[in-house]
Amino acid sequence: MSKENNAMARRLPPPRSAFIAASPEDAIARKRALEERDAQVRGVTSIQAMRDAIQRAARDLPAITAVPRLGPLDAAAFRARAEQGLPFLISGLVNRWPLTALPPSILRERYGHVPVRARVGDYINTAFAPDRAMRDMTMLEYLDLVAAGTDALPPYLGNLELRELNRLCHWPAYFDKMGPPRFWVGPAGTVTPLHCDYDDNIFAQVWGTKRIFLSPPHHEEFLYPKEANAILFGSPFDPEAPDFARFPLARQAAMIECIVEPGDMLYVPAGWYHQVRALTFSLSSNRWARAVPFALHGDTSVRRPA
Repeated sequence: MSKENNAMARRLPPPRSAFIAASPEDAIARKRALEERDAQVRGVTSIQAMRDAIQRAARDLPAITAVPRLGPLDAAAFRARAEQGLPFLISGLVNRWPLTALPPSILRERYGHVPVRARVGDYINTAFAPDRAMRDMTMLEYLDLVAAGTDALPPYLGNLELRELNRLCHWPAYFDKMGPPRFWVGPAGTVTPLHCDYDDNIFAQVWGTKRIFLSPPHHEEFLYPKEANAILFGSPFDPEAPDFARFPLARQAAMIECIVEPGDMLYVPAGWYHQVRALTFSLSSNRWARAVPFALHGDTSVRRPA
């Protein structure tokens, strides 16, 4: 192994498959431990209680057919809006970041040495599996792979920490506790299939355009969900190519289409299902809250005692 590959291997975290437990008993124990840790971090009695409360609260949401677009919001205005439990777009914020003023060519010219982990092969149908096909490489090697166009599904950089790029982003203080920024890079045709995260999410579109389908939490019963972990559930239903013969209940699921443009920030409330497709070469970044979801701020039953 070359020195460059050795350095890359040291900097990238182990793949998820490295954490598969050795026995069913180990898997159960590890799952319980992770859920307890996640509940403590978020200040809730349990992740299950939080999920149930989100589902209950969603049943009182008004039906929407479009995602509203707002101007820049300060933290107080953002939180007041987020407590309504509905998604919304914010304009005029991300386009102030230094990164948005730079061309995509800087990935090759300035950050080609950065180690990345690419989603390759059929990463859509294996999106939530621990052994999803991944390949470690440099940013330059990834861009060359994209340019070659030999893969049936374009390779995707998804859910990566890229500290070099984050230095050029100025995140608003909308959440009291946030996870680290995650980056998503890929050409037109890269897809994150339908899923929900049980954390509030702010999603910044830096370059390019994406199409996002959203469905409210209480419509999960129509989407044939499968648990990837306690705060992540995937759905096999594809709203872009609906197969109602296989998934007849999905006819009852509301799907709201949203186009995010460069400079947009989208708020996705905890529990909302979403599918994301790049329509052009895109770079996006997001951060998840690590706290009680805004939609539950009036629900004291899920809060962990201080």
